[in-house]
Amino acid sequence: MDLRAYYRKVREIGETIHDPYVVVVSHETPDGGRAGERSEVSRGLAAQLIAQGKARLASPAEAQAFHSEAESAREQVEEERLGRKVQLAVVSEDSFRKMKENSRKGAADKQRSESNG
Repeated sequence: MDLRAYYRKVREIGETIHDPYVVVVSHETPDGGRAGERSEVSRGLAAQLIAQGKARLASPAEAQAFHSEAESAREQVEEERLGRKVQLAVVSEDSFRKMKENSRKGAADKQRSESNG
């Protein structure tokens, strides 16, 4: 392979890509690459993948779908992370005593009402 021709081709492809990051769609390759996989990559890497015949630029609709799916996945992960988060409340000693007394009064009232009923 002529390296000069390869890098010229990469440079030419890179010049046609205006965004710093783009979505590419993979082609099936003999070394096990699967067709249809979408990824967001830098302009330089996209140019290399396209020059090597391993990928193509995604259409605007494909890129929008990729970004929507990625955002949904991010939101889901964030919700799960917040759900696992332990929440603590700092309570003063006086407040703790009052809550404890109120709890005892509530339990005693409940016990009286059950024995009367």
